[in-house]
Amino acid sequence: MAENIEARVLIDDVGIAAEIFGKHDENLLLLENSLGVKMVARGEELLIIGQRVQVEKAKEIVDQLQEYCRVGNRLTAHEINYTIKAIKAGNSGALAGLAKDVFLVTPRGKKIKPKTTGQQRYIDALQKHDIVFAVGPAGTGKTYLAVVMAIRSLRNRSVNRIVLTRPAVEAGEKLGFLPGDLQEKVDPYLRPLYDSLYDVLGFESTQKYIERNVIEIAPLAYMRGRTLDDSFVILDEAQNTTPEQMKMFLTRLGFGSRAVITGDVTQVDLPRGQQSGLVHALQVLYDVEGLSFHHFSGEDIVRHPLVQRIVKAYEERSTTSGDIEE
Repeated sequence: MAENIEARVLIDDVGIAAEIFGKHDENLLLLENSLGVKMVARGEELLIIGQRVQVEKAKEIVDQLQEYCRVGNRLTAHEINYTIKAIKAGNSGALAGLAKDVFLVTPRGKKIKPKTTGQQRYIDALQKHDIVFAVGPAGTGKTYLAVVMAIRSLRNRSVNRIVLTRPAVEAGEKLGFLPGDLQEKVDPYLRPLYDSLYDVLGFESTQKYIERNVIEIAPLAYMRGRTLDDSFVILDEAQNTTPEQMKMFLTRLGFGSRAVITGDVTQVDLPRGQQSGLVHALQVLYDVEGLSFHHFSGEDIVRHPLVQRIVKAYEERSTTSGDIEE
């Protein structure tokens, strides 16, 4: 058995030390369990004990976490877990590359930045291409970051309005069975789009933009027969479109417009035998010049750590047994 070694890491900022250690040293415990090392805090030093390879990885992780905090970032379980996975995979600069890339600041001072390298590549695609397809599991930021990019484009006046749309019927539920008028029926299906706007713009600003028709949120059926010029258009939950609806949406774009199509091809809620417009588009348009296709993985999920494991379990079950429809 290899002999244990010791390594010391200097943490000379009390606030940063508190961030790295976590409440009741929960972050240190996570690092210990993930890497098989022992960590002991001694004043301004953090002592790391274990086998050489694991100690070196732990030291590199703590160094990266320090740098991440020094530029004003707060640590969550996501950053800890993401850095552990990156270092184990040999991607030593993963967190450092995300630390300074602030994409937008909300009215409340929240700094929006990519949380994974997959999100970083997605933002690059949004900045470079007029039409982007974003495909992947829930929690990867597909729609949220598209909304952020739309607001940024509105602020710098590269577009004059934002249009957010999604299919109104999901998971086998029919609008006719819901109470209220048409707007009240479809609002629950559009609520995730409102939530993203409220988080980025704030409630009052969102309502102001909607009242002035600078931001429009509507079911996909409302797009038929229109031409959208100088607009940033987002089609969410695109896996629940038909091929005809997808073609209709893509041909709405006018001069000066940009579009983002987001969806999860493993969550198709269309009737059995009906092909998904998103799956069809990925097959038909893959070689069309000027389009960008970005695929997220479970590693890009930034929700509760259990969500990554849940998605992975479903993917493995679907691959081995084929009993979960795509």
